[in-house]
Amino acid sequence: MDESYTSLPTSHLLGSVPAVIKDEKSTSHYEVPEANLQIFPPNNGGGGGGGGGGGRGYQTLGSTAEGFEQQPANGWKGMFNILSYTQYFDVDTDVVVNRLISSLYPIAGDFFSKIDANPDLYGLIWISTTLVFVLASFGNCATYLMEKRTDNTTSWSFDVSYMNVAAGSVYGYAIVVPLAFYFLLHYLGSKPSLVQFWCLWGYSFFVFVLASFLLLIPVEIVRWIIIILAGAASACFVAFNLKSHIDGGADLSLTVVAAFLLQMALAIFIKVWFFP
Repeated sequence: MDESYTSLPTSHLLGSVPAVIKDEKSTSHYEVPEANLQIFPPNNGGGGGGGGGGGRGYQTLGSTAEGFEQQPANGWKGMFNILSYTQYFDVDTDVVVNRLISSLYPIAGDFFSKIDANPDLYGLIWISTTLVFVLASFGNCATYLMEKRTDNTTSWSFDVSYMNVAAGSVYGYAIVVPLAFYFLLHYLGSKPSLVQFWCLWGYSFFVFVLASFLLLIPVEIVRWIIIILAGAASACFVAFNLKSHIDGGADLSLTVVAAFLLQMALAIFIKVWFFP
């Protein structure tokens, strides 16, 4: 009875689907529209077989990205490629702290030997940015303390223009002055490095950050002593390292003196404008 039941034809029943029996050869010509889902992402160019398609696709993605990161950018194209500047931020905390401490010992004159293998722009950006905020905030606080010291009845308001002046002067000085000395020394026959100059001048601002805390003291003579000492330390740091880095000569000696005077001028500007 079971055999008769199973042998009943079912093709005439409602909703039944007749079995399609074809050769393997006849079904082989039917192809699903290519979607490239087995190989993701698709290989660029090479002939990849079907067996390792999926794995080779992911391998291709890794190798392509790696090749893109390691692709050197030559000529002017490198200036507009962010990967060209990653090497100048490849520093850790110990290296940065060591260079900050070196900036507080200006007479040593060995800063270029420490940054020769790996000059960084990390110090230039973050020290300059810290100095901008410190000058803007502490300058207002120092003005408040001086006014309250002389007259308690006077009203005082926060001067937002301190931020604009601090950003324009600090960033402008940090970029333009090293760039000017770079072209000047090239004109005089020396072969300086622009990144090393930016690194040198960037770390020379660190002493001004420390001095800003002391400039909150509401005594005018004490403020002048502090800013002169800070300016002299920063100027000596730049001058001594610049002198040890370039060759001697009357013209090159004048550039060292000019660098010293510019740092002192920056210190006086900080005192007069932000801590009057």
